[in-house]
Amino acid sequence: MTTPQHCPGFEAFKDMAVFTCTCPQCGTEKEIFSDEFKYEHKCRQCQQPIDFKKCVWSGGAKQPPQDPNRERA
Repeated sequence: MTTPQHCPGFEAFKDMAVFTCTCPQCGTEKEIFSDEFKYEHKCRQCQQPIDFKKCVWSGGAKQPPQDPNRERA
């Protein structure tokens, strides 16, 4: 029997990207993973909605493709 080289379930998350979103109201940062964009997110400080177009890629397995509708940081 061989020992796995990584955690179980790793394959499902290895291409996930991480984005840092800044609340337009109060400036609080929130980390959102690429598989969470389908959900609505609110600032944990002031409860204002987070605009995903203003999020910047901050890490992950690979940089996501450039979206022409996304603002550049």
